[in-house]
Amino acid sequence: MTTPSRAAPGRFPEPYGQGSGANLADILERVLDKGIVIAGDIRINLLDIELLTIKLRLIVASVDKAKEMGIDWWESDPALSSRARRDELTRENAELRERLARLEELERGRTPKEAP
Repeated sequence: MTTPSRAAPGRFPEPYGQGSGANLADILERVLDKGIVIAGDIRINLLDIELLTIKLRLIVASVDKAKEMGIDWWESDPALSSRARRDELTRENAELRERLARLEELERGRTPKEAP
């Protein structure tokens, strides 16, 4: 009777959970620390006529690294930043107050003035 033999070491990858977590964390830390850029263009032509061009740019980096590179668009996007949302509401409120003041001024000019 033969007993089943184990696979030769190194033949199969290590099971998940043993050492791969630390490696993945190290890789992720390096990518976020250094940043990575992936760029590509897709062009669709028909008989030398360009029908569609799609330019893809992907940057993966930590917030600190992105700010270091001058990328901070999320700070001014009202959907992503409460401060930007507040600033937008303040601006909109000021515009509406200005419009209301102009309308009230026009209305005062249209109404007949009472005789003394």
